[in-house]
Amino acid sequence: MRNLRTIGMAAILAIPLALTAPTAATASAAAPPDISLTNVKAHLSQLQSIATANGGNRAHGRPGYLASANYVKGLLDGAGFTTTLQSFTYNGATGYNVIADWPGGDPNDILMVGAHLDSVTAGPGINDNGSGSATILETALEVSRQALAPTKHLRFAWWGAEELGLRGSQFYVNNLPAAERAKVKAYLNFDMVGSPNPGYFVYDGDNSDGVGSGPGPAGSAQLEATLQAYFTSIGVPTRGTDFDGRSDYGPFISVGIPAGGTFTGAEGIKSSAQAALWGGTAGQAFDSCYHRSCDTASNINDTALDRNADAIAYSVWTIATAVPPVVVWQDTFETATGWTANPGGTDTATTGQWERGDPEATTSSGAKQLGTTVSGTNDLVTGRLAGASAGDHDIDGGTTSIQSPAVTLPSGGTLRLGFSWYLAHGSNASSADFLRVRVVGSTSSQVFQQLGAATNRNGAWATADVDISAFAGQTVRILIEAADASGASLVEAGIDDVKITR
Repeated sequence: MRNLRTIGMAAILAIPLALTAPTAATASAAAPPDISLTNVKAHLSQLQSIATANGGNRAHGRPGYLASANYVKGLLDGAGFTTTLQSFTYNGATGYNVIADWPGGDPNDILMVGAHLDSVTAGPGINDNGSGSATILETALEVSRQALAPTKHLRFAWWGAEELGLRGSQFYVNNLPAAERAKVKAYLNFDMVGSPNPGYFVYDGDNSDGVGSGPGPAGSAQLEATLQAYFTSIGVPTRGTDFDGRSDYGPFISVGIPAGGTFTGAEGIKSSAQAALWGGTAGQAFDSCYHRSCDTASNINDTALDRNADAIAYSVWTIATAVPPVVVWQDTFETATGWTANPGGTDTATTGQWERGDPEATTSSGAKQLGTTVSGTNDLVTGRLAGASAGDHDIDGGTTSIQSPAVTLPSGGTLRLGFSWYLAHGSNASSADFLRVRVVGSTSSQVFQQLGAATNRNGAWATADVDISAFAGQTVRILIEAADASGASLVEAGIDDVKITR
């Protein structure tokens, strides 16, 4: 894993994606396996031996790295994968990515699973990142042993020169033709999953922590939920970790590919609260041998390694073998489909009423109205114009609402409503301000709410996914409301890519 001080992260883009968190409707028919800790540690032992025989490291451009790549490739070749040793040049030295495709699955719906294989020059890099490399390697070999027949196409990757700035993964993404890039629907990244004083972190795909770089591209929240579901099943609490651009997911999210993954901690110090949550030693680094010569085969917590290996397998089996949901109805707002503003004739907002259109960006202590949509040109936005100042076309005077055309829902099955959204406001807002979504049929139910607060909140696209199965068999409308009820506070909201699936 790269040192955080060297990061220059690309901007996160958002694209729509039909991924779902695990449900009865999408569960895999094949039970996820229990990955053998013994086998994972045998791979780590081999990586240690390779480093020992090659100057003590497995760094980019050094013989230990190529030997590591050949070790991984040899096992995958023997297991029936189609493998490629993709070469690139950085700092005058040749680097390699190992790319391994499992036969079958939808070639237009690819799940990628990756980890960086290189170490720093100072040591063998067994936790950073032999741990991630070994766990995804054993997961790939288990795919072969079970002759898994996924609905998605499975592709595994071991990246070179991550420690020098994500060079291998960036080369891969940059050189993937646009048509092929569009087929990659999700990327899972595993970098340091056996830290000796471990935490249990999951990439914060939905930005529920509200810190740092914001949410990942649409679909990242579902990847986060899938990984969290495994840890919940074994009674291990998790905490979010920000998409800070520190590992090989960076090039993927920068081109709009959703990402997820786990992390057990690097040079950061474990707090007392974290030690109470997970055990271990407060006041010490998660990995005190981070980027040092002591990152050897003894620098691993077996329990953390075992749990993360099983979480990886769970996520691969759950996502790759899920039956894709059927789209019942969707609207990207690129054409007019019959949404009605102020459907009840009760709106009080004097400006910033909901409309469909191409939004203009506004800023006030940060982004407020977003000028970029999740897809296409248009979205639903509260007053699409910018005006001379940020407050010229924001919501004022109370509530504004807009309602979808009638949607007839099928009977039976699990129905889910998904959409992208943001609510932005200044520090003069309060909890009286809101963004709400209701489903209106024979009964009415509020299915989503985001309240304002007396703090500055910048606009950032996030995703919501809610169960609306209670409305199965009914004809419904989706009612979206937003309000500035605090009295002349700065409030903006947007909605995009509304979809109902079964």
